[in-house]
Amino acid sequence: MTGLPVPVRGVSARVVMNKGGCGGHYAHVVADFEPPGPGGTEILNLAPEERLPAEFLDAVRDGIVLGLDGVEAAVLITDGGVHWPDARDIGYRTAGAQMARGAVVAAGLRPEEDADALRWANWPGRRRPWPGDNPRAAALAEQVRESRRSSGAWTF
Repeated sequence: MTGLPVPVRGVSARVVMNKGGCGGHYAHVVADFEPPGPGGTEILNLAPEERLPAEFLDAVRDGIVLGLDGVEAAVLITDGGVHWPDARDIGYRTAGAQMARGAVVAAGLRPEEDADALRWANWPGRRRPWPGDNPRAAALAEQVRESRRSSGAWTF
């Protein structure tokens, strides 16, 4: 198994889906990711109970393991947040997975383009495109224009 090569501190994920509405999900988790020790992946929690209730810790841990995708790391959960009407396991599992995937990208084990799919994760040094700037959409639009040019179809 590959271990996280460098520390990535201050990784966070805030999942906000239909907050306050029917069936909404809310979760907020902050963690530091470090290279693993001799025992492999280890996940510890230092977040206060009122910031990250114990009933959601298993979901966060499951999400972190899922997001690491076989990469070993020492993870220290440092903070969190809860909005009781919308707090659900699925939100905390998603937050854990997004954080872990972000740490793997930030450590250089996955390509920078993978960060585009991480909607709720944030970490120091994360490249954020300007609003409306979507390189994949721009490339697709150019392919469509080229296809219309080569086929003789009228373009706008």
